Amino acid sequence: MTALLAAEWTRLTSTRLWLWGILAALGSGSLVGLLALVGPENFTPPMPGLDTAQGTHMLLGLLGFTVFAPALLGTVAVSSEYRHRTITTTTLYAPRRWTWLAAKLVVHTGAGLAYGALAAAVAGGALFGAAALKGIALGLPAATVAVLLGRIALTMAVYTLLGVAVGALLRNQVAALVVVGAYFYMIETVLMVIPGIKVLYPYLPGGATAALTGFTYLADAVADQTGSSAAQLLSAPAGGAVLICYALAAVAVAVVAPLRRDIM
Repeated sequence: MTALLAAEWTRLTSTRLWLWGILAALGSGSLVGLLALVGPENFTPPMPGLDTAQGTHMLLGLLGFTVFAPALLGTVAVSSEYRHRTITTTTLYAPRRWTWLAAKLVVHTGAGLAYGALAAAVAGGALFGAAALKGIALGLPAATVAVLLGRIALTMAVYTLLGVAVGALLRNQVAALVVVGAYFYMIETVLMVIPGIKVLYPYLPGGATAALTGFTYLADAVADQTGSSAAQLLSAPAGGAVLICYALAAVAVAVVAPLRRDIM
């Protein structure tokens, strides 16, 4: 297993995927700083400023809204093996498929956690830096901000796992990327609009993430546009529990599904 982990790490770092991951993490974190400099009170429509708990929560929640990026990276990491047909060599090297699938899960979960840690560190530094430049105190204590950023980093690791599972299940890279992108930016939002079905939203990955990060802006905005009540999110611990369940399901799918079919 050690050899497989080393091989998977080499595979990851020998392509440009890790570089794109670093750039995406830096971009996500920097976006929080840029929005903090502009000031939520200057948005259209205006929102609570950085000196309020709600305003700080909202900006940190926007970072959580970028968790699709590590999901896409996880999808590419696995589906590219099928696209470039290197999966045959991998399977010949390790005929027991579950071993190299497990190695992919471990390595890419670590990569997703590193991605989240980098994005969170940049966002935290940019947020406090912007507040200092504007001469204001954040509406949340530093310890609370650190906890929220830690939750977001862990969430990004979970989403990387979800991306790996989708890539292992669909195999076609374009289809897998379309499914991941469409789900996080279209399907969950549509479900919040449909009466009677929006009760499912709190139990979906996006709803659980919103509960964990305290980011209710999207649900509130949809409610305002439709004139209905906002979906009631779970508590932060419950949201975390839901995400853990999704992570376990992703592991099961990523390991079991490819074992029951031809590799090509």
